[in-house]
Amino acid sequence: MTEPVLSVENLSVRIAGLHILQGVSFEVAPTGVTVLLGRNGVGKTTTLRAIVGLTPRNGEVRGTVRMGARSLLARPTHRLVRDGLGYVPEDRCVFAALTVAENLRLAERRGTTPAYDKVYALFPELDRRGRQRAGSLSGGQQQMLAIGRVLLNDNRLLLVDEPTKGLAPKVVTEVAEVLERVAESVPVLLVEQNLAVVRRLAKDAVVLSAGRVAWTGNAQDLLLETALTKSLLGVGSEVPVSARSEPGLRAPQSRTKGGSA
Repeated sequence: MTEPVLSVENLSVRIAGLHILQGVSFEVAPTGVTVLLGRNGVGKTTTLRAIVGLTPRNGEVRGTVRMGARSLLARPTHRLVRDGLGYVPEDRCVFAALTVAENLRLAERRGTTPAYDKVYALFPELDRRGRQRAGSLSGGQQQMLAIGRVLLNDNRLLLVDEPTKGLAPKVVTEVAEVLERVAESVPVLLVEQNLAVVRRLAKDAVVLSAGRVAWTGNAQDLLLETALTKSLLGVGSEVPVSARSEPGLRAPQSRTKGGSA
């Protein structure tokens, strides 16, 4: 059996007295895209931030998080990044006063050769706008820059938080295409609300509800069950009728009940 690239066991997070995550456990496969789903406020971003060591100082994190055999909790974020954990935050966090080229240079890891050719092949716009200040870019261009910074370096795992949020449909497609190509060589843990993007990219799914894991299994199976998708996510899966009869689709592999849906 193939070992997961990331294992999260009994992860609990308290911030300012609020118990946001309450014993979250799941695994990320060593290939493809695992999507972390759930309604707003259930702890998806908190989960990614806990994994990468960015829980606020007034927060308390307990549990076990391992990337391969190495424990991640209590290690500083910069060391996790050096070990191959890439993170694209929800709010992009580009340096607005710096140029695109300067933002990219800041992401270079010491002692490695940055993969500018790969980044510019995926996002030609970044090459053309190298001298432009990042704060003057469109939302979509800033998202490209945020992803491009991470892809400059070799990664064992990428954590990507809502990369298509607030983007125009054309840019959503471009970002999804890039993540699809990236996932061919490095596993991705993705937080995403756009079910069309989830349908295109995700192999496995983990659904959070009220700070707990409410469902795990095959992402495509989840999307085929409209009632379940609406119950867990508050939206219909909108899967075409023709997709329901496609061969090779199985019933959901597991349903972990641990919170209200």
